[in-house]
Amino acid sequence: MKAMPSILAALLCTACSVNVTDANESANSEQPSARNEAAGPASPDPYAFAVVEELGGRPWQPNRILQAQVALDRAGFSPGVLDGKDGMSFKAALRGFQEANGLPVTGEYDQKTGVALLEGEARPTTWLVRVPEGFARGPFYDVPKDLNQQAGLPALTYRNLLEKLAERFHTTPEALVALNRPDTKVGPGAVIRVPAIDNQPVARIEGDERGWGETLASLGVAKDQLQADHIVVDKSEGVLKVFDAENRLIAQFSATMGSEHDPLPLGDWTIKGVSRNPDFHYNPDLFWDADKDDKKALLKPGPNGPVGVVWIDLSKPHYGIHGTPEPQLIGRTESHGCIRLTNWDAARLAQMVKTGVKAHFQA
Repeated sequence: MKAMPSILAALLCTACSVNVTDANESANSEQPSARNEAAGPASPDPYAFAVVEELGGRPWQPNRILQAQVALDRAGFSPGVLDGKDGMSFKAALRGFQEANGLPVTGEYDQKTGVALLEGEARPTTWLVRVPEGFARGPFYDVPKDLNQQAGLPALTYRNLLEKLAERFHTTPEALVALNRPDTKVGPGAVIRVPAIDNQPVARIEGDERGWGETLASLGVAKDQLQADHIVVDKSEGVLKVFDAENRLIAQFSATMGSEHDPLPLGDWTIKGVSRNPDFHYNPDLFWDADKDDKKALLKPGPNGPVGVVWIDLSKPHYGIHGTPEPQLIGRTESHGCIRLTNWDAARLAQMVKTGVKAHFQA
């Protein structure tokens, strides 16, 4: 039997103007399971992580920033990756939460904000979980940076189990290493410490030919979300805000938007559709930084594709809101004019919007 690598060893192993296909606007409706009961019992849920009791029954004490980040994520005010670090994305998430809850909007984790954020929160910040065998199975591919080379892969999956675990628990491989002992094993049946992001069942979705229900479960994102009336993309704050019909702020996500070469298209736009687990049609003519030898190519779906797990199409041609293969860079790099979110935030937003939702982009 092949030995499991340590979490540290696993770590060491480790674009926008597009057209996409297979929009799936029916992803909020239920469908009964089509499984034939006579075929026998269902396989174990590969996305159901069992929580393991803490040694000695004593909960692990997180730093206060990680505690707040996990609570903000649960409340729908995402700080991006959950890494226990203070910074611009954390402060922006705090401002959003403060605005939504009638608190002074300071961006500081003060006493009033802490009380409002953690009041009634009985769940821990982190927990020990056992990795399901099905989750650890892969497949995994070494995804190259070159897009024409990516077109040769059958899917743009995670590179390894550690990266897959990190996205499931809304963090990074580096943050998982920091939460665990260096000799912690990573593999089927391994017990590791993770941010306490709840399990989600695989949603039964009508017409779900691309496995969106499994994608949601693999990212710890619930199918049922509050519904957006309109969204605002704010370049100065580096966030995407979601509002309901009463103009109440109901969610906020850290975002990367625009660049010197491809500035954010300010103004009013409309969501034209949502493509879940989309193909990526690479056209080098639409990229100012494309290699002169690049050719048009069709890239298969996957979380490590250029637009991640979802593309939310806008009325501005070739522009959209989408996921990313590099969640740790959200809010820290430029884009080709589009709005880029972590895969888990993009998946959540995809469940909140539909065709016709208005989008206002402001500086």
